[in-house]
Amino acid sequence: MGFGKRPVSIEVIGVTVSANVLSSDRRAAGTCRSAPPTAVAIDLGSSSIGVWAAHRGTISAPCGDAFSSAGSLIRRGRIIDADRCKTLLSELIRRFDQPVPPGGVVAACRPVLAGEHDQTVVRRVVEAVLAPSHLVFIDTVRAAAIGSGAAAGSLLITDVGAQLTEVALLDHGRVVAARRADIGTRDLARGATVDLVSDIVAHHLDALRGETAWTQLAPALTRGLLLVGDGATHPGLSPALSAALRLPVHRAASPRTAALNGAGLAAMSMLRHPARI
Repeated sequence: MGFGKRPVSIEVIGVTVSANVLSSDRRAAGTCRSAPPTAVAIDLGSSSIGVWAAHRGTISAPCGDAFSSAGSLIRRGRIIDADRCKTLLSELIRRFDQPVPPGGVVAACRPVLAGEHDQTVVRRVVEAVLAPSHLVFIDTVRAAAIGSGAAAGSLLITDVGAQLTEVALLDHGRVVAARRADIGTRDLARGATVDLVSDIVAHHLDALRGETAWTQLAPALTRGLLLVGDGATHPGLSPALSAALRLPVHRAASPRTAALNGAGLAAMSMLRHPARI
């Protein structure tokens, strides 16, 4: 199996897996009923915030540098300044040519293995800005697989972001096992090396091998590793990973937006099939 674009079924992008997707149904008081509900996807990354809205496109903006004196809004996948995050997200929403009405369906990316506290902070930010009728969390690796057209079957995926690296085994879009590390492409400018990142991914993959059934892992190993995130744009990371893992490494066609695109597909699916929420 390759990683080319292919149709994604509703079963793949639905929200039927409680271990990987959590939802809240909080209909805001006073929600305007004149405008139809909108599907929205949000990716709150450590270096930038991205928002996708149906029929409106994608808008993104940097959210600071954790290593600068000014600090950042999000560090290592966790919101550290919720008020400024709300402000930036509100500004992005207002940039769309068409207004985004409240009461829609929002799919928010979350780092794999995110804790309940981290999800609660994201929920508060999103609900304060968008007042959705439904807010659903989707693991970033899962969303990236969907956005890359690679969610079908067994899949090994690594998301190397600005400050976070995630490694996961997926089975038809469901996260079977996962690991994460507080290291990313921004650390490469501060002394970390490509070999270090590769070694960390290899270590996590060894851990996944030890806790995953061979019947699930073998097909994924045959396909190779899908690399997404900012790290997929680094010229030396893909060959270094391939050498360290002894596996073919495939870079997603749009690695920086794969997760946001996948979350958008999930939001559209939920909007069309509300019974699945």
